[in-house]
Amino acid sequence: MKELTPQEVVEALNRHIVGQEAAKRAAAVAVRNRWRRQQLPEAVRAEIAPANMMLIGPTGVGKTEIARRLAQLVNAPFVKVEATKFTEVGYHGRDVDSMVRDLLELAIHMVRDEQTRVVEDEAKRRTVERLLDALMPTPETDRGEEGVDGEALERRRRSRDKLHARLETGEMEESRVDITIEQKAPPVGVMTNVGFDQLDPDVQSFLERLVPPQTKRRSVTVREARKILFEQECDKLIDREKVIERAIRRCEDSGVIFIDEIDKLASTGQTHGPDVSRQGVQRDLLPIIEGSTVSTRYGPVRTDHILFIAAGAFHGSKPSDLMPELQGRLPIRVELTDLNENDFVRILTQPENALTKQHVALMGTEGVFLEFTEDAVRELAATAYRLNQSTDNIGARRLMTVMERVMEEISFSAPHRSGETIRVDAAYVRKRLSGIADDADLSRFIL
Repeated sequence: MKELTPQEVVEALNRHIVGQEAAKRAAAVAVRNRWRRQQLPEAVRAEIAPANMMLIGPTGVGKTEIARRLAQLVNAPFVKVEATKFTEVGYHGRDVDSMVRDLLELAIHMVRDEQTRVVEDEAKRRTVERLLDALMPTPETDRGEEGVDGEALERRRRSRDKLHARLETGEMEESRVDITIEQKAPPVGVMTNVGFDQLDPDVQSFLERLVPPQTKRRSVTVREARKILFEQECDKLIDREKVIERAIRRCEDSGVIFIDEIDKLASTGQTHGPDVSRQGVQRDLLPIIEGSTVSTRYGPVRTDHILFIAAGAFHGSKPSDLMPELQGRLPIRVELTDLNENDFVRILTQPENALTKQHVALMGTEGVFLEFTEDAVRELAATAYRLNQSTDNIGARRLMTVMERVMEEISFSAPHRSGETIRVDAAYVRKRLSGIADDADLSRFIL
């Protein structure tokens, strides 16, 4: 886990997210507390609970983005799940344990990528040797028989060296070569109403062993063969057991699970219909967030120190409609404010991935130089804000809708306008949106 101070976390989040200072500060403190916990003795460390939080605010104000960027900053496994896709155990659908299994799968990929970088040089060397063997097979007469012509062996060595040099310079990337590829058999079908990932971990392992991996010869280009053989060599060099052990530890100590749309689980007071399953999902979430052991195909995973961040708009409900026990397991409440016109201006220009910068880069691939004037940005922000007020408020996502409408004609004609400089000003924005932004009924369907 990176040693970031709360100030550094907020500064990093500011590069991508506009406003929402209270949420950023709460997230920064939660991350720092995780690092502080790692510095404590084992006996004390086990008693420190994560600062699980609930982000409350309308859609499109940055709830998901804060959690996603946070996980990237600390290089932690991060999984975003929709609360609405889970059902109470016994109903048709996924159970809540699957979010922990997904988190572990992601942690394994992260650790494996790190280990791949460690063995990269050796794997590349072995890959080249296997490519040379495939391009220049060893004759039967050279395989350990006595009395082999030394001059023939020397000629073969020189030819192999020349072939090696051509591979290094990239001359043979499009040449064809026959290689052996190992293919894992697809999951065995079972008579059940749940998916393969919902089966008991022991059953999954049994079904995978039931049908062993199959190998077959394929003719591919050297470019493709290099990737395939590199993966195979990495698998041989990487200690799989060590990867799983580290992944489980990282999942338990630094994993982040973001539960979106948690307000959809809020009960309306009914005791029949869909509310039965909603309350069941809340009950199933309680032990996971509080701390329990989840069985996975790689071993048990403790959830005591996984950071849970829940988010919801709570338009038709309120946090108090959730079960009191679930509210207690998400003790930190942060309310995200609605975005105003000035926030939209900043979103369009300040972040590293701002929409205006994205479109300038996209048009640059066609040789078109795109410029957005200050009054154009202001007009885009004003239109998006006005539409949010007059129709459904979808927050910053409205900017993308408006921007695509403005850029439609330029994007369509860009391949034929290479070398041109296109200046987008307020007049052009108003022209592209004329008749739509002013008609509330039409805007509701188009923008």
